[in-house]
Amino acid sequence: MKIGFIGLGNVGGKLAGSLLRNKFDLMVRDLDNKLTKEFFKKGASVANTPKELAKNVDLIITCLPSPKICAEVMEGKDGVISGLSQNKIWLEMSTTDESEVQRLGKIVKDKGAIPLDGPVSGGCHRAATGNIAIFVGGERNAFEKILPTLIVMGRKILHVGELGSATVLKVITNYLASAHLVALGEAWTVAKKSNLDLGKVYKGIAVSSGNSFVHETESQVILNGSYNINFTMDLVLKDTSLFNNLANKLNASLEISPLIVKIFKDGQKKFGSKAWSSMIVKRMEDLNNIDFRAKGFPAELEDDELEEKGYEI
Repeated sequence: MKIGFIGLGNVGGKLAGSLLRNKFDLMVRDLDNKLTKEFFKKGASVANTPKELAKNVDLIITCLPSPKICAEVMEGKDGVISGLSQNKIWLEMSTTDESEVQRLGKIVKDKGAIPLDGPVSGGCHRAATGNIAIFVGGERNAFEKILPTLIVMGRKILHVGELGSATVLKVITNYLASAHLVALGEAWTVAKKSNLDLGKVYKGIAVSSGNSFVHETESQVILNGSYNINFTMDLVLKDTSLFNNLANKLNASLEISPLIVKIFKDGQKKFGSKAWSSMIVKRMEDLNNIDFRAKGFPAELEDDELEEKGYEI
């Protein structure tokens, strides 16, 4: 199976890198020529347009920053859709909107191709080693056909249900991660003002009922002071807004979600859209005139698990 990958950014570049590292026949496309040149040096071919890529591969993967950009790549002049034909598969790995992936999916089906959504979860550092989780929505037969590709990009693979279902699950998990990140800012504030050893607090939370993946990962770069989680404020605001908008669409009355969106809007205003998302806790540092520094924590996360072939859960 020949694979085409569009979007070689923070997450996409790492997922595509796993495919190349595992000797898949890969064609790439990105607006940044520096990125495509690096992949070319490592053995990938490079497409000049999304249409050219779609015409020359069996599986088209998109991993892009927003639903708007994905729509442009899919539907624009020389876009993916104009290069589709019978039985090709489109896998949307961006974090997007359920209704948008279903809308594009219908157009893909009209071309005789098969749409799947396949967002990832687990952090950029795990994407780099193929140990990230992947949720997939769409036809079971198509999922099984591309499973050999999925188990190279990710460790734990879940077929969620129909097209769009994986996107909904991803938006839910991103909301939970964002809520816990905001809560950590307040937790670290109380720990600091209580004059606790923050290194020991980190260990204590990690073995407690208050632990989370967000604490185990993002607290490390917060305590270091780099805040470098390889994920930016604008992307979290996009994700939390997707969750809040979905809730509104479903007429689900929520209390915390609108506040989380408000907090991240304030964080983006204070620190900039391209600030690391973990800097949201700096709102608490600045408000209380304190910092959350502790010795012995890394400036950037690295996955210390060995790369292993993934599996369906």
